[in-house]
Amino acid sequence: MSSAAASDAAPEPTNPERTGPAGGTADPADLPIPAGADAAAGGAEPAGTSRGDGAGRPAAPPAPGGMFSSLRNRNYRLFAGGAIVSNTGTWMSRIAQDWLVLSLTGSSFAVGITTALQFLPMLLFGLYGGVIADRYPKRRILLTTQALLGLLGLGLAALTLSGAVQVWHVYAIAFGLGMVTVVDNPARQAFVVEMVGPADVRNAVSLNSANFQSARLIGPAVAGVLITAVGSGWAFLFNGLSFLAPLAGLLLMRRSELYEVPTAPRGKGQLREGLRYVAGRPELIWPIVLVGFIGTFAYNFPIWLTAFADHVFHGDAGMYGLFNTVLAVGSVIGALLAARRGSSRLRLLVGAALAFGLLEVVAALSPTYWIFLALMLPIGVFGLTFNTTANASVQLATDPAMRGRVMSLFMMVFVGGTPLGGPLVGWVTDVFGARIGFLAGGLVAAAAAACVGLVLARMGGLRLKIDLHRGKDHKLIELVPREPQPVGAESVAA
Repeated sequence: MSSAAASDAAPEPTNPERTGPAGGTADPADLPIPAGADAAAGGAEPAGTSRGDGAGRPAAPPAPGGMFSSLRNRNYRLFAGGAIVSNTGTWMSRIAQDWLVLSLTGSSFAVGITTALQFLPMLLFGLYGGVIADRYPKRRILLTTQALLGLLGLGLAALTLSGAVQVWHVYAIAFGLGMVTVVDNPARQAFVVEMVGPADVRNAVSLNSANFQSARLIGPAVAGVLITAVGSGWAFLFNGLSFLAPLAGLLLMRRSELYEVPTAPRGKGQLREGLRYVAGRPELIWPIVLVGFIGTFAYNFPIWLTAFADHVFHGDAGMYGLFNTVLAVGSVIGALLAARRGSSRLRLLVGAALAFGLLEVVAALSPTYWIFLALMLPIGVFGLTFNTTANASVQLATDPAMRGRVMSLFMMVFVGGTPLGGPLVGWVTDVFGARIGFLAGGLVAAAAAACVGLVLARMGGLRLKIDLHRGKDHKLIELVPREPQPVGAESVAA
């Protein structure tokens, strides 16, 4: 289930920054998920969560986990089956949209404007979407939003196939897609736990990413062939029709098998309540800060890859599609590796973000087409590792009653920063070249990861240790606890 671009009344969870698993102070770099959420991940459900019609019946203990454990849930299988069809259409539409705008204008800045308009509504209204997701049944919301996304796709197809399309049409439809996504995204993210329960949230988030990126293997390649052979309109048509699949999946779901939760009552100050909730929890605020920087400046692939294909390597839409396909292969690998993990730690989050930024720097400086193409694979691995780790950590660290609002803030900073970063990165790419634009995005990602990592290390009482000794028991770089100062050291230093 896609958009044009993963339970809800429990007691307030323990703050891991204050209480660690052993009763002492926890390391924020090592504990993004509250103790209560970890218990839920082991099989217990938060208070107020019910499996079935709201009667509060306890769910049966989950079966042993695995890479595909979420798929034992029938409702999630329907969700995933519809999503793979819709996601394929979405990727076809994205490639066709970017290439259509570049063909109409010849400008990377115009591609950036299109991307910005698609995500501007998330920046302006994202938190309101979270309030709606917490207030109304999420399955009902998704039935409405998926239908609207399909109709917008069909509208763009009609304009393009008729030959009447102009760049302002693309801008308007991109903005319309963004408005629907404001509500669709937090509802879709929070609906995951209602389909699979707390035990499989990490796995389901990772499989959602694998699903989306698997479609990326097919969509760009098919779009490249269609654009070259018959034009962009047919890609838009397939995208519009593809939303029939998730709509069918939602309609076929069994309500009795959902982990239903009470909806939040209507009330004043719910936006402020959500912001205060996030601001008081380091395990939420720092991943969201890092996601904001990387989403704004380092995920502008439509701008960079179109520019590299057209201006640096002098290719066509097929080359642009190939770049996206290889990037998707790496993303699928990263998502499947994430699905195998039993926990989501902030250390992994920071490390993946740092590697992602540094790889973008190397790709920007790569001298040949083949090196650039090969680097798309590890960039995809680390980009998806960062994304799924951040998503799962934030979901599991959040009180279910607040999950819609917290995930709307998460998505707002992740994709809502694009209206700011997209035009800026597009302008830098137009003025200084594709290499400088890509290089700048990678440097921002690496610097943000380093800064957040240092803040988390300081909060957790850690320091960076560099060990130049060789041997399997020696790590070159690792974080270790700070050594306590000897009694009287302060006076000696004085």
